Amino acid sequence: MTATPITLLIVDDHPVVRDGLVAILHQGEPDLEVVGEAGDGREAVTAWRTLKPTVTIMDLQLPGQSGVEAIIAIRREDPEARVLVLTTFDGDADIQRALEAGARGYLLKSVRRATLIEAVRAVASGQRYLPPATAARLVEAMEAERLTPRELDVLRLLALGQRNREIAENLGLAEPTVKIHVNNLLRKLQVKDRTEAAVVALRRGLIHLEP
Repeated sequence: MTATPITLLIVDDHPVVRDGLVAILHQGEPDLEVVGEAGDGREAVTAWRTLKPTVTIMDLQLPGQSGVEAIIAIRREDPEARVLVLTTFDGDADIQRALEAGARGYLLKSVRRATLIEAVRAVASGQRYLPPATAARLVEAMEAERLTPRELDVLRLLALGQRNREIAENLGLAEPTVKIHVNNLLRKLQVKDRTEAAVVALRRGLIHLEP
């Protein structure tokens, strides 16, 4: 009797990446079957709704609706839906956001083929899958002091090189209020200056600057 295959939906905005994943997952793996692809978040939710795959392999950086937003939408319809994140984002905040949205696993695109297949099978069976380095980043995120939404707004503009007066104008705040937010950011991120704050924020995935 043939076992029921693990059906897969691949979500990535780069066609060449999707083609590569299809080739990797089909190569000598009779229990894995790619049943659909999507290039953005909204398309992913529509495809998932139609195909109901065993596992959705989801990038986070997608046009329109983000990967995290797509995960939330899918899990809203089916809390048991299984999503494995495969992305280039390696910041602890990225990992935390994805897992809080309902992802069952988190991998970087630099992983080996064997690790990807192992993760797919683990998530398909209902397990969580986090490589040791990713789990360590998650612990780091849990131990760090959370930034407020307003502090994140200030941090994004700070990382773009804006001074307090410009940030105040853009956010509709008083300049002394912005200074308080900046001081809180430096304290929470445990950094000495604005430049270091921007570097740490980008490394941890707290913010992402558009290319």
